[in-house]
Amino acid sequence: TAMAMAQKLSHLLPGLRQVSQEPQPSLQPEPIFTVDRAEVPPLFWKPYIYVGYRPLHQTWCFYFRTLFQQHNEAVNVWTHLVAAVVLLLRLAMFARTVDFWGDPHASPLFIIVLTSFTYLSFSALAHLLQAKSEFWHYSFFFLDYVGVAVYQYGSALAHFYYAIEPAWHAQVQAIFLPTAAFLAWLSCAGSCYSKFIQKPGLLGRTCQEMPSALAYALDISPVVHRILVSPGPATDDPALLYHKCQVVFFLLAAAFFSAFVPERWFPGSCHVFGQSHQVFHVFLVLCTLAQLEAVALDYESRRPIYEPLHTHWPHNFSGLFLLTAGSSFLTAFLLSQLVRRRLDQKTK
Repeated sequence: TAMAMAQKLSHLLPGLRQVSQEPQPSLQPEPIFTVDRAEVPPLFWKPYIYVGYRPLHQTWCFYFRTLFQQHNEAVNVWTHLVAAVVLLLRLAMFARTVDFWGDPHASPLFIIVLTSFTYLSFSALAHLLQAKSEFWHYSFFFLDYVGVAVYQYGSALAHFYYAIEPAWHAQVQAIFLPTAAFLAWLSCAGSCYSKFIQKPGLLGRTCQEMPSALAYALDISPVVHRILVSPGPATDDPALLYHKCQVVFFLLAAAFFSAFVPERWFPGSCHVFGQSHQVFHVFLVLCTLAQLEAVALDYESRRPIYEPLHTHWPHNFSGLFLLTAGSSFLTAFLLSQLVRRRLDQKTK
């Protein structure tokens, strides 16, 4: 019996060694991070971009992991994510020299930094996580538009508070901030509605771009007036050079946002790098950084000008800021519920 058992084991052991040496199939295969455009719904399609899309209905962890993967939204995420970190570092530098709690004239400076960080971080989140599903695609971009709205109000406040000349202040002080708050909300509502109706033609572009153009025209008016009436060269007023840079950078950003170049010229070749939206992001970041430096210089050097202008406020700028943020969030939430209802009806 012992001899029979030994013979059986001698036949079995080579087979076990062979099995152990064979490669074992992975229990969890590596996820596929990108797919072609044909494998995602048209809602996610980018003009002239045919590959580099992320598959839908994966785990949240999957989309956070794509932060370190190559896909057609990666550059859009990183441009604003890096800029958001830079703003946090800039805020830490401000905190060493600016008394945000004790100086009432420092509040607008804090608000412009806060709103800049908000729009950058909301944008980074939207581009990173929007591929989760159709509902989350809409919802995250609605959140992105909320960030843009609060940034628009923050820009208007900083320009009105620090950059404005007394002559222009006398003309617009009664209406400037309430109108800026309304136009910021209208910009958010128009962008959300344009995204909701998914009409790429005249109606969609009018809903999205017209309120934003009106908001920018008002928000930048103190800076433009100051540039026009400035008597001396920019070297006499270092902040003025940064203000001019922010205007140029914004106009370049707006041009690339609307033009779809260079991908229009090289269809299918810009799926990772070179998209117009990426260039738009870069110029918008440069605009924000130039604007922040200009506002900081104005805060330091123009106190004899702006302090007497703001001794008595016809409007509560902090209240208007909260109203802008709250109404924009509410608008985005209501539109997201309409999206949910429409998607539920489509699946029935």
